[in-house]
Amino acid sequence: MRLNELRDNPGATRPKKRIGRGIGSGKGKTAGRGVKGQKSRSGVAIKGFEGGQMPIHRRLPKRGFNNIFAKDFNEVNLDRLQRAVDDKKLKEGETITVATLVEVGVLRRAKDGVRILGNGELKAKLTIEAAGASKGAVAAIEKAGGSITIAQPKAPSEDKAGEEKA
Repeated sequence: MRLNELRDNPGATRPKKRIGRGIGSGKGKTAGRGVKGQKSRSGVAIKGFEGGQMPIHRRLPKRGFNNIFAKDFNEVNLDRLQRAVDDKKLKEGETITVATLVEVGVLRRAKDGVRILGNGELKAKLTIEAAGASKGAVAAIEKAGGSITIAQPKAPSEDKAGEEKA
């Protein structure tokens, strides 16, 4: 077999339908759209329409809500930190923050903070500052001889609360 002998399997490709090219083609005049009406014309947008019946998106009850104040954290597993140490991107004993992780390429961008998760094994002694960590991750970091500082969320200041009452 040579490159010039390569062929598709028989029936793998079908010829293109030439629509609206005369009555002899079988798809002439109305081009398979039927006759008249909204759907025979261009620009039809009736996806959710159910013929006047109450559409399903209005029949079903609404559930839940989207919390606009929810924090969006970066998640980093212990094995990812260990790989960065093995690749000489992070040094043992160095304080690791979100900015450090972005700088060395562990994270692409900083979100609302970083949360350390306990997947994988950590052998390096690291000092980490994070917005959160799982119990397993904290245990593994301390077992390796490192330490982790969890940043507490900032409470609203009291002078703002006093202004709202006035």
